[in-house]
Amino acid sequence: MEYKMIEGGVTAPKGFKASATFANIKGKMSEKPDMAMLYSETKTSCAAVFTTNKFAAAPVIIGREKLKAAKLRAIIMNSGCANAATGKEGLANADKLQNEAAKLLGLEPDEVIMSSTGVIGVQLPVDKMMQGVKDLVPKLDAKNGHDAAWAIMTTDTVSKEMSFELQLSGGAVRMGAMCKGSGMIHPNMATMLAYFTTDAEISAEVLQPMLKDAVDKSFNMTTVDGDTSTNDSLFLIANGASGVKVESEADKKAFKEALDYICIGMAKKIASDGEGASHMMIVEAKNLQTLKDARLVAKSIAGSNLFKAALFGQDANWGRIIGAAGYSGAEFATDKLDCFLESCAGKIQVMAEGAGLVFDEDKAANILKEKDITVIVDFHDGKEEATAYGCDLTYDYVKINGDYRS
Repeated sequence: MEYKMIEGGVTAPKGFKASATFANIKGKMSEKPDMAMLYSETKTSCAAVFTTNKFAAAPVIIGREKLKAAKLRAIIMNSGCANAATGKEGLANADKLQNEAAKLLGLEPDEVIMSSTGVIGVQLPVDKMMQGVKDLVPKLDAKNGHDAAWAIMTTDTVSKEMSFELQLSGGAVRMGAMCKGSGMIHPNMATMLAYFTTDAEISAEVLQPMLKDAVDKSFNMTTVDGDTSTNDSLFLIANGASGVKVESEADKKAFKEALDYICIGMAKKIASDGEGASHMMIVEAKNLQTLKDARLVAKSIAGSNLFKAALFGQDANWGRIIGAAGYSGAEFATDKLDCFLESCAGKIQVMAEGAGLVFDEDKAANILKEKDITVIVDFHDGKEEATAYGCDLTYDYVKINGDYRS
């Protein structure tokens, strides 16, 4: 299905507002905002997915409980401090900020959630952030989606946004999104912080399984560095402001396809902006016996540090691809496998029927010079396929993470 792309990002759907402000969370002056707020003017249905890391951050612990009430109206966000591994004080600090926002917005405490990203093991500077909350509320506006996307960035080099309109049987609805994520990205789940909005009217009971499936084929197939964050949180909020209900099976199918589309699009933005990355990698594992096997192979290749390094060096070292497939845990026949490397500069086959080919190394190098590289591994051993998203491993990744706290 084709979608009408529109401006606005997370506030493109009707009835959503956002704001951003600078609270000086890390204690050093900057022009970049470090707090943001997303707000729905009306009641919502919502779904969410959170990190599987056992050291889940305070806002994740609180968010999991609050989402049970499914009454979300506002989210406070901050960069610069993860509020992870901060004990009871961290939970209390998040509660203070959420309660202050609820009071200023005229909402119930259960209608406000917080999400944070940044350095682990540091307490939130509550006084600064209380003032930040007070600054955010009067700035809420439908025009401020981009400012909010900028505020949640940490090591990201670009803000990540997307919005479009789709036609359902009852009329047009909109979807919008913003996310941040550049490092500490690895399933399950690889979102860092992500916010999806829609003005469609759809129940939380329908949204949650849709979101889970969409995340499994997008963010949970994305890896930058093999590290799963303590703070990963993804929210999907529907406020019904369009007046268009998603009730028929045809509309549910169309809405789900749109949700898959926007999740995959945002996952690609994260992979493309991996810390220090010079290449985005798309890995297509084709024709395996089970979906589980296909996903295992695709994720294993995308996450292979040896192949990521080869990609950085523009070296068509297909042995690293096959090695990663071999230790993935997937079951497959090894004597039928074909492997290709592809970019906008062309396509080249490097393996056929499980054995290496003599190929044009210069052509392969030219293919690997492009920004976006696709690895295709066809096992000819079933009908299931999966796609994973990643990036190369560069010197800059070490530089960025060598002084992350400073």
